[in-house]
Amino acid sequence: MADALQTQRLELKYIVPETVIERVRDFVRPHLVLDSFGQSQPDLSYSVHSLYLDSRDYALHQSTINGDRNRYKLRIRFYENRPGSPIFLEIKRREDNAIYKERCAVARAGIDDVASGRLPMREHLVDPTPDNERALLNFTKLVNSLHAGPVAHVSYRREAWSTPDSNRCRVTFDRNVMTSPETTYCFDPGHHDPVSVFGSAVVLELKFTGRFPGWMSDMVRIFGLRQCSAAKYVDGLVRMEELRILDPILPDASFAALERRAARQLIRAPGLMPHRPAAATS
Repeated sequence: MADALQTQRLELKYIVPETVIERVRDFVRPHLVLDSFGQSQPDLSYSVHSLYLDSRDYALHQSTINGDRNRYKLRIRFYENRPGSPIFLEIKRREDNAIYKERCAVARAGIDDVASGRLPMREHLVDPTPDNERALLNFTKLVNSLHAGPVAHVSYRREAWSTPDSNRCRVTFDRNVMTSPETTYCFDPGHHDPVSVFGSAVVLELKFTGRFPGWMSDMVRIFGLRQCSAAKYVDGLVRMEELRILDPILPDASFAALERRAARQLIRAPGLMPHRPAAATS
């Protein structure tokens, strides 16, 4: 799980039923290898947990809803609940269609500094390279500029396949995407009354650097995949708003923007388009 700045990457997302995954996996297998973290698991997957940070008025959520071409997300990713396991501070940027990610691993002992808007001590960096120090500085600057804090815990089971000996091409299947409100710097994998974001559907992501690989293009055509947006944090907030468990509530403008976004592209699988909560109707 590499840290620091990644090169430009493109991502294509699809929401597909579980019934087609076995055939898609068989198509992927000759080109990629299963991630080592899933090889010992019966479902070929590992758990991913992210604590998403945002401003009180959900500025980062709004930038996605509005379709801003240049935007970013702030999150703290973790994989387990052992005191000695690190947490990963991440900035995920989108510039037009390209994705850039900055990431650094920090010891959990440094989280009080992160929560207070301070740079953790250098010894709390798992690998204090210049790139990781830069990623930490950029993360801290953005948190402070937004006065950002924890908003939501998102989790899922990820089955990941990637190019042998590199990360040039990667295919992931994300299942059981769940979210719940979380306003503290808590890194417990357990949720309190979690909400399902995409139901039983699977989020399929194709990630690559450079040109779109021919075999991926063939796979999209053969399986009739329809590209869509599947923003786990953003769609999760909308789902929690629908169920009246989000505090503070989303701005009213979110729902008008969400309808415009839905007109441009699918938000969820067909038949699962988000709806405006009754209290927000005019």
